Amino acid sequence: MLTVVQPVAPLGAGPVWLEVRDVATVNGERWVKVLLPRRPNGTTGWMRADAFDFREFRLRIDIDLSARRLSLVRSGARVARFRIAVGAPSTPSPTGSFAIAEIIPTGDPSGFLGPTVMPLAAFSNVLNEFAGGNGRVAIHGTSQPDLIGKPVSHGCFRMRNADIRAVAALVSPGTHVTIHR
Repeated sequence: MLTVVQPVAPLGAGPVWLEVRDVATVNGERWVKVLLPRRPNGTTGWMRADAFDFREFRLRIDIDLSARRLSLVRSGARVARFRIAVGAPSTPSPTGSFAIAEIIPTGDPSGFLGPTVMPLAAFSNVLNEFAGGNGRVAIHGTSQPDLIGKPVSHGCFRMRNADIRAVAALVSPGTHVTIHR
C-alpha cells in the first residue's frame, strides 16, 4: 500500500515530524521506518532516509492512564510530573507509542482547550470525528481545571493551563509519547 505524507502539518502549518522506528540499508540506500500519523494507531511505513532531516530527542513524555499522570523523562529520570484528565470509559484514551505531531498556541488561553494544543500521532479508537476533526488525540489545556485527575475527556489529555505551558516550553514536535495503563 502507498500513502502520501504531507510535509506541512494540517493544523499548525509547521513541518511534519515523524518518529523513526527502524533503519535499514537496501542496495546501498538508507531507509527509515517511521510512525505515520494515520489510522489505525501504530501504522508505520518505510521511506527513503534522504527525504528527512533528523533530530535526536532527549526528553520524552510518559502518560500513565491509571495514575492519571503525565511525566517528562530525560535519560530515564523523571524531571517533572503533572496530574491530567484522561478519556472517559466510553471514549478511552488510546495506549501505545506515539509522538507529538504539532504544538499549536490557541490564541485563547481561557478557551476550552486552554492556551496550547499538542496533537499526537494518535487517534481515538472509538471516535472517527470529534467537533469537526478527525478524532485525533491531543494533550491540551482546559477551561475546567476542576476535572483534572478524572476520566472525563473524549480521549485527549487535559492539563492545567500553567502545566501545558510548562510542558510546551520543553518539548517539540517529534517528541516521543508513551501512553500506558
